[in-house]
Order: sequence, then C-alpha cells, then structure tokens
Amino acid sequence: MELKSENRKTMKAIQQHEYGNPDVLKYEDAPLPEVKKGEVLIQVKAIGLNPPDWYLREGYKDLPPEWQPEVAFPIVLGTDIAGVITEIGEEVKDFTVGDEVYTMVRFPSYGDSKAYAEYVSVSADEIALKPKNIDFVEAAAAPMSLLTAWQFLIELGHDVQNPLQDNRHEPVPLEGKKVLINGAGGGVGHFMVQLAKWKGAQVIAVASGKQEAKLLELGADEFIDYTQQDADKTVTGQDLVIDCVGGPTTGRFLKTLKKGGSLFPVFPLGFDGRDEAEKLGVNVSATQVRSNGNQLEELAKLIDDNIIKVVIDSVFPFKDTKEAHRRAEQGHIQGKIALKI
Repeated sequence: MELKSENRKTMKAIQQHEYGNPDVLKYEDAPLPEVKKGEVLIQVKAIGLNPPDWYLREGYKDLPPEWQPEVAFPIVLGTDIAGVITEIGEEVKDFTVGDEVYTMVRFPSYGDSKAYAEYVSVSADEIALKPKNIDFVEAAAAPMSLLTAWQFLIELGHDVQNPLQDNRHEPVPLEGKKVLINGAGGGVGHFMVQLAKWKGAQVIAVASGKQEAKLLELGADEFIDYTQQDADKTVTGQDLVIDCVGGPTTGRFLKTLKKGGSLFPVFPLGFDGRDEAEKLGVNVSATQVRSNGNQLEELAKLIDDNIIKVVIDSVFPFKDTKEAHRRAEQGHIQGKIALKI
C-alpha cells in the first residue's frame, strides 16, 4: 500500500559535494528515494543532529587515515528522523501508511543514511511508532543519543564487536551504585542521567554551570560545575564513570573509581590508559550504537510514561541546516539540536 508523494520524483535535501565547514551544506534538489523490500518511505517532519553528522561533514579528519571512510559525493548527512509513513514496501507487515514513526537510519554508515531530506527510505526493523506524548521535533532528537545511553547502560542489543577493545561491552547493574556522568548536559549525557536514576543509581552530573537546574530537574543527586571544580580530582569511590566527552583525556577518571568499578567512555578513541586501569582493577568498556527498532519501541513507552524527557537546545528550519551546524560548533549544547521541516 502506498501514498505517492504527490507523484514527485525529486525532493529537497541537504547535500554536500566536498568535505569542509558548515558552508559546504547545500539545500538543493535530490532524487526521491526508492522503497525496497522490507522498507518504508517516511515523509520527514523533523531531524535530530548528532556528532557523527559533523564528523562526516569534515571527512572524519580526526580518525587515522586507514579508518577514514571513502564516500561518493554528493552525500547526505544525518540519521535521526521523525515523520509519517507514505509508502510501504513488500513484506512490511507491522506498519501502515499514515503511521507516525521515529528512527535512527542505517547506523553506522557513512553517508548512506541520507536523513537530511524531505523523504527517507528506512528498513522496517529500524523504526518504531513515535512516542505519543511528544512532538516530531522531540522524537527526532531522541534516537541516536537515547539508543547510545540504552546500549551502554541497559541492553546492548547487538553482537558487533567494538574494534577498539577485546571484550564485548556489558552493561553493569546500577541499583544502589554511585555513578558519575561527565558531559551530563549534552545529548547523550542527559539521557544517561535519566536512565541511571530510573535504575536506582546515585548520580553525580558534571557539566557547565548553566546546566545545573535542568540536570537536577532530570534527577541528578549532585551537580559539579567543571569550570569551577575538577571532578576527577575531588570525587572518589565511584562504581561507574560514564564519560560522554571521552577521547584522550578520559583516563583522568580512573582514579575516581573504586576497585572493581567501570569506566564507560562514549568516545573511546585516543584512550591509552588500559594498563593503568588493569593495575587499579577497573574495567574500561565502550560500544558503538547501532540501529534497533525494538529498542526504540521500548524507549517510546518510557517517554510516554514521563520516565524519559527529551531536552531541546535549539530548533532550526531545514533550509538553515548550516546554521544548526554552526550552533553545534559553539559547544555547551543543552540536550539536542534539531531541524524542522
């Protein structure tokens, strides 16, 4: 069954024909995607922005050359969308035309998700009905960040090995545990706070001072303004540290953990403290988020039950995507940046 997109063959998309700064993002015509077996076509109402968007826009310049993906220009960035199904492919049984849905499209992939567009084709096993109690903007802002928090803390949901470590990532029990979350005000961080509290942890949130009121509202038990206090020098005895900033500096949190504790760097690239972690008896583990419609369905229930709230930093018109990327470059993001079509 299908509702043709006004018999259009083209749509508007944000394309780039070279790597670079936000100015390479062009609002222009692109072919309407075809719907393959097992897929649906979604008319996009809103798009959520995530760090992989600007990493790819720049050409993953921080990755080692052998890890930098080869892509065919023009590319269309983005993974996170919310919208309405307008066409159903063969063998799709659980969705129908007119359903309001949200999804993280084909991640990880490099330019193949093509979510910065008016229409996106998506595998049916990657989508879920949109939470009823939030709008399209909030729904589009959730998938990657919320799935990242869920797969780190609650349920991995896949068996793909992280190439940066030998061990399979395993979430740890959180009830009654002391948990410090660095970068708690950002897209992933504010979901980490809520999920950890939901599971009964005692949470210290580390972020900039302007984030304090919102993070305490979301359930944090204690707040540390990193511009005023170094959490890694003053906090000890933690069961788990989640470093949502990650990178080469994440090792500074090893000494805040008790023996047998865990450090979860969301961005583990550059961490070289595994020998020190072994000496301290600390487990270091990370994973890469992957698309999962069943998990989004479960998360939609938590959103509708007001257990999880989506915080929006700012919303930009679709044609002004480059301005949204400039906002991202400014940093100190509270929650998520989104685009509205």
